[in-house]
Amino acid sequence: MGLMSTPATLGRVERSLPQGLRAFEYRDYRIFWFSQLFSLTGTWVQSLAQSWLVLTLTGSPAALGLIGVCQFGPTLLLGLPAGVLVDRLPKRRLLMATQIAAASITVLLALLVATGQVQLWQIYVAAAALGVVSAIDMPTRQSFVVDLVGKDGLMNAIALNSALFNTTRVVGPALAGVLLAVYGPEVCFVLNAFSYIPVIAALGVMRTHGNPARGGELTSAIARLREGLAYVRATPVVRLPIMLAGLMAVFGMNFGVWAPLLAREALAIGASGFGLLMSSLGVGSLTGALTLAFTGRRPSPRVMLGTALLFGTLEIALGVAAGLRLPAVLAMILMAGIGFAMSTTMAQANTTVQTNSPDRLRGRVMSIYLTVFAGSTPLGAALAGFMAGAWGAPVAVAAGGAIVAVVSLVIGYQLSTARA
Repeated sequence: MGLMSTPATLGRVERSLPQGLRAFEYRDYRIFWFSQLFSLTGTWVQSLAQSWLVLTLTGSPAALGLIGVCQFGPTLLLGLPAGVLVDRLPKRRLLMATQIAAASITVLLALLVATGQVQLWQIYVAAAALGVVSAIDMPTRQSFVVDLVGKDGLMNAIALNSALFNTTRVVGPALAGVLLAVYGPEVCFVLNAFSYIPVIAALGVMRTHGNPARGGELTSAIARLREGLAYVRATPVVRLPIMLAGLMAVFGMNFGVWAPLLAREALAIGASGFGLLMSSLGVGSLTGALTLAFTGRRPSPRVMLGTALLFGTLEIALGVAAGLRLPAVLAMILMAGIGFAMSTTMAQANTTVQTNSPDRLRGRVMSIYLTVFAGSTPLGAALAGFMAGAWGAPVAVAAGGAIVAVVSLVIGYQLSTARA
C-alpha cells in the first residue's frame, strides 16, 4: 500500500492569506471545500423538505423521529467496520463511490416525489439507503482532511469545514422554507439530486489519493477493529470527547424533530418560520466556526466543555421560551446561540480526536467517533419524538438541554482527573 500523502506533495502554494484561511493554501483542499457548497446546500434543502413532507403526511412526531432512525441507524451497524475499510483503501476512491451511490438514491427519490407517487415507506427506505452510504462516507471524509492539509493545518481545515457546513445550514433551510411555501417539496428533492454533480467532478480532478499509512502487521479485519477500539479505550483525551459528542447527539441535537414541531405548534410560524428557525441555528453555527478558524490554533478542552455547558443552558432557555409562547424572534436568537455553542464544541472535539490519533489508526478512530456521534442520532430522534408526543416539544427541548449541561460538567471533571 502507498504511503500517506504529505503536505509537501499536496500542491501547497505560499500565499498571503489570513491565519484563519491558511488551509486554502492547499490546492486539493480548496477544490474539496468549494465543491461541497452546492451539495451541502442541496442536502439541507432536502432534509427540511423531507421532515415537512413526513409531518404533513402523518402529523406524527414519532413518524418524524423515525426518519432519523432510518437515516442514522445504519451507522450503528456499519460505522465500525467502515473504519477498517477507510484504513485499507484510498480515501478519494471511496468518496467517489459513496457520492455516486448517494446521487443515484437521491435521483430515484426525487422522481417519486416529483411525480406524486411517493409513499411514507419509500421515504424511510431511501433514508436508510442513504444512511448505509453515509456510514462509509463520513469516516472517509473526516479522515481525508488530514491528507489534504497535514496535522498543522488540521484545526483550521476543520473549522473551515464547519464554516462551510454552517453556511449551507443558513442558506439551505431559508431556501427550503421559500421553496416549500411557494412550490412544495418536489422542487427541493430535485434540487438536491443535481447538487451531487460538482462534488463528483471535483473528486475526479483532485491529485491527493489519501492512500493508507504503513504500520501494523494485523491483517484480520476483526483484529484491526479491536486495535482501534483498544486505542480509544486506553486514551482518555480521545475517549472523553467521543463520549461528549455522543451524549450531545442523543439528548441535545434533535433539531430535525424539535424545530418543525416548535414551528407548527408552540410558535405557530409555519413552514417559512421552520426554515428561519433552522437558518438561525446555522447563523450561530457559522459564527462559531469562523471565530474558531481565526482564533483557534490548537484544540482546548476548556473551550470544548465550556461551550457544551453553554449549549445545554441555551436549550433549557429555548424550551422555556417556547413553552411560554414568547415571541418567535426570541426563539430564533436562542437558536443562533445554540448553533454557536454546538459548532465550537463539535469542531474542538473532532480536532482533539484526530490530532491525538496515529495516522494508521485514524480511519478506525474516526469511525468510532462518528459511530458514537451519528449512530446516537436514531436513539436521540426516537427519544425526542416520544418525549415531544408525550409532553410537548418545549419540555423535550428543555429536558435535553438539562442533560447536556450535566454531562458536560461530569466529563469536565473526568478529563481534569485524567490529566492530573
